[in-house]
Formats: sequence, structure tokens, C-alpha cells
Amino acid sequence: MLSSLPSSFREYGLSTDVRTLLLLRKAIDRGLVKTLGDMYTVLRAIIVKEPADMGPYTRAYYRYFLDIDIRHGESLEDAIVRSETFEKWKTQYLKEEDEDANLSEEELVNIFLDQVHLTHYDIKEVINGKEIFDNDDPDLKDKEAEGEYDLSEREARKLEKMADYSDLSLKELLERFEKIKNQQKSRHEGGSHWIGTGGISPFGHGGAAKNGIRVGGSGGGKMARKVIGDRNYYPVDRDATINDNNVDAALASIKGVIEESATENLDIPVTIKSGLKRGGLFLPELSSEKNEKLQIIVLIDNGGYSMSPFVKTVQELFRKMKTRFAHDLEVFYFHNTVYDVVYKDARRTKPFEIKRLLKYDKHYRVFFIGDAAMAPYELDGESIQSLQAIVKKFKKTVWLNPEPIKYWGFTYTIQMVQQIMPMFPLTPNGIERAVQHMNKKSVV
Repeated sequence: MLSSLPSSFREYGLSTDVRTLLLLRKAIDRGLVKTLGDMYTVLRAIIVKEPADMGPYTRAYYRYFLDIDIRHGESLEDAIVRSETFEKWKTQYLKEEDEDANLSEEELVNIFLDQVHLTHYDIKEVINGKEIFDNDDPDLKDKEAEGEYDLSEREARKLEKMADYSDLSLKELLERFEKIKNQQKSRHEGGSHWIGTGGISPFGHGGAAKNGIRVGGSGGGKMARKVIGDRNYYPVDRDATINDNNVDAALASIKGVIEESATENLDIPVTIKSGLKRGGLFLPELSSEKNEKLQIIVLIDNGGYSMSPFVKTVQELFRKMKTRFAHDLEVFYFHNTVYDVVYKDARRTKPFEIKRLLKYDKHYRVFFIGDAAMAPYELDGESIQSLQAIVKKFKKTVWLNPEPIKYWGFTYTIQMVQQIMPMFPLTPNGIERAVQHMNKKSVV
């Protein structure tokens, strides 16, 4: 995913090469990169050698990671405001927080920058979250003072304090959450009681609350114990069939197909070097090589009534996959099963021969999306042969089924498809299991 970083940063006159990626990978493996802000900090330490490099580094970083092009002589704030990235973020932020929030453009840019540069290195003091919890009034009326742990706007922006709620059970937090949710009438920021942003409350996002509950917003410090997804605070059910409410949870699962996929390679030079140091005892040394080039083929069954509730959400899932993670994503359509062709368009008017599909790079990850329920005669010899050919060519192939698992054993064609390729439920948890199956390491 980061293979193009050195060449991209060199365009700004910075000294970067494969060693930059190696150092960055070591930092990631050691847990030093947990947020986008951490990435900025770690890369800056690797790349910036003198003060004159800071300007080009900032421009390169914003262009590469955020698609924000800072022109010569232009301020960072102005570049952010005119960017499509900020516009999309602003729309989502106002939707999640409060569509009627009276925030100026400058205030929104500051919030955007806070989220981009949030880093777990800023935490200088850890506060006992149980003490906050025990001393807090769950029946506090909105607009009343919050108490001694309130953070000023400046302190909230710096996020120098973190509250640790590890000593509280999830049940205790959820019960308190329900009480506060019923009392809350307005947006809050930087405090320790309300469901808000930028503070040390156990409920909200963009703040510093270890083992709290993230509500809305995007993840940052990876501190949350549980995530409650939408603006109405409904829990995300990771075992529910994919829908508009849990599609982002599914996205988080499916992106692991690049983050965790790896091949173990025999490192001959290191094996020899280590063997000589051991006085002639040569033990194989393996190196893990991550697959930086993500290639995905999605085949969606959009031909029947039973699949119609899921097609739009599946398309949205892989559209987001394309936008955020995938280097190369190909989407095709079919009805019930695959014969000699699939289709390039959702209306299935543009046929694409299976023999052409089989010429694709063998490293593509292949996702079939369908209920696999059809008349037995439809899954004929030609169809089985096509499915088997795809599985043989693309070793990382799975079938995601929206039908609940408890019904799979009652449908003959589902059982047949399961014999051809691994099948997982079309839920966030099911997708995560499918990705884990795909990411089983192989030694070459």
C-alpha cells in the first residue's frame, strides 16, 4: 500500500528510498504507528534531516495521505478548504455531530487538523477513569457544569490527559451511557461527562479515553473497548447481515486483506550470515513480505429477488474499498451462478467471458457475493467447471452468503458451492473470517 511513497516524496526534493519503507515498517511492527498523526510524526523523524525539509515534507505528506495539494505560496488552511477530502470530511462530520451546528470554516479546519494529527504520543498524564465515573452524576441535566475534570478548549485540542476506564466493566459503562444519552440535548466537546468529542469522557470520539466506548466518528487512538456506530447511538451488530448501519464495520474487516497478507520467504543471505556466526549451524531464516499490491475481483449475484436487499450495500462496501484501500478492483455481476460469462454492468448487458477473467493475475483476491440458492439444474456441469477453474487460478477465493448459516444445510446448491470454495456469512464477522482465511501465510 505504501510502495509508491518514496517516489512520491522524492517529487518534493526529499531523500527517500526503500530504506524509508523498511524503517517505517519497523516502527509499525513495534506499535509506534496507531493513528494518522503517528504516521506524520514517525515519517517526519525518518525523512526530515534539516529545517528546510519541513515545508516539502508537509506538502508531500498531505498530498500522499490526504490527497490535499498545497500550492506554492498557499497556506495549509487554504489548501484544506478547497480540497475534496475536506469537503467530504465536513459533510460526514456535520452529519454525525449536528447538522445545525453553527461552526465557522476556520473552526471546522481546526477540528479536521486535530483529527488528522491526533497522536498517542501527546498523552502526558493518565487519570483514573473509575474515580471520574464514581464521582460523576449520571442524572446531570444538560448545560450544567461537569466538574473538576473539565478540559478547556485549548487542553482538549492538545489531548495531554487520558482517562483510563479499564477498571470498569462494559456493562457498567453501557448502563451509564443509556442514562446520559437520555439526558443529553446538545453537542459537547472537551469534557468528562457527556457523549462528545475531544475530551476524556468514556463516551464519544476524538478524545482520550482508554477502554471507553466510541460513539460515531472515525477511530483514532485505538483505545475504545466498544464502538457504537451511528448518530443515534445504535450498536453495530457485527453478526448481522451487511446493511447500511454496519457497512463501515465490514469495511474495517475487509481492509485487512492487505494489512495482514504476507508470504514467508527464505532469506538466503541472512541464513548464511547467521549460520557462520553459529559456527556452521545453518538454520533457515524466513522474512515476511507483505503484499503491497492489493488486487480484488468481486462477483455479485444481482439477478434475483432474494439478493436485491443486499446488492446496493455490497456495492457501497466495495466502492469504499476502492476509494480507501484497493489499488485494483474489478466488479462483475451474475445471476445465481457463473457459466461461461459474467457481466461488467449491473444490468448484465455487457458480457465478459470467463476465459478472459482467467487471464488476470493469479494474486487477485476473489469475492463471490450471493445466496447460492437456485434450482439444482442451474448448477450444472458447465457452471461447476467455471467455478472450479476460478478457484484453481485464484488461490484466494471465498463466497460470502447473506443467508443465515442455520439455513445453509437445507439448500442443496449451497452445499455444492461449499464443496468448491470456502463460504462465509455476509456479515462484518464473516468477512473478517474470510479475510483471515485469505491471509494464511505460505512459504515460498
